[in-house]
Amino acid sequence: MLLVVDIGNTHIVIGVYKKKELLLSFRMSTDIHKTEDEYWVLLSYLLEHRYIKYSFINGVIISSVVPVLTTIFINMVSKYFMVDPLLVTSDIKKNIRLRIENPSELGADRLVNAMAAYELYGGPVVVIDFGTATTFCAISKEGDYLGGAISPGLKVSLESLIGKTAKLPQIRLEFPEKFIGKNTVHGMQSGIMYGYLFLIEGLIKKFKEELSPSDTFVVATGGLSSLISSKTKLIDTVNPRLTLEGLRLAYELNVL
Repeated sequence: MLLVVDIGNTHIVIGVYKKKELLLSFRMSTDIHKTEDEYWVLLSYLLEHRYIKYSFINGVIISSVVPVLTTIFINMVSKYFMVDPLLVTSDIKKNIRLRIENPSELGADRLVNAMAAYELYGGPVVVIDFGTATTFCAISKEGDYLGGAISPGLKVSLESLIGKTAKLPQIRLEFPEKFIGKNTVHGMQSGIMYGYLFLIEGLIKKFKEELSPSDTFVVATGGLSSLISSKTKLIDTVNPRLTLEGLRLAYELNVL
């Protein structure tokens, strides 16, 4: 069995594959203060709770955007699973070509997202990942990773607004019925939610212009992807497993 691990700034998402079948997945909060032993206790409990013995795992791949946890997880995997994990970098074998100025700067999560999207949907394709940051990736019909865009995530934007103002309250991330808010909460929801939606739609339109307006496929992933996609016709599909699928594909290309 293959253990895939995606270490993000807010959450760590973990999946277990048997060949191409995703048997289970779960997420935990990112905590840079936990040790390799503490993460092992948590991970082993979650696996055994789903009737997966850690001895069944014979391969591990890790993507990470949190350097301190990269080391912790590599040490944890080596110590307890007794395997050498594959770490996703720009140097791994890929099904796409990186046509950007500094490939080593590309986040591991964005790389495996792009690999999975091109494998599943072909090109041209745009990947939108709604995480701590919202990232866009553009892949051409020929499989060239052309670049992308990075904007603050929806929750980060809201937290910044509330943190920098004295009287604005916490609000739920949901779309109000009307654009013109009749009170502070609805006004904030309109500005945050619809403003963010129009940012997403605007970037999608511009990406399509530079790729191919008629046949570019748009896939969204990440925690808030379903919420945003429910309000726009410019996102063709939501795939919450896209990153995990990219990790599985990367392992197959590099190890099997």
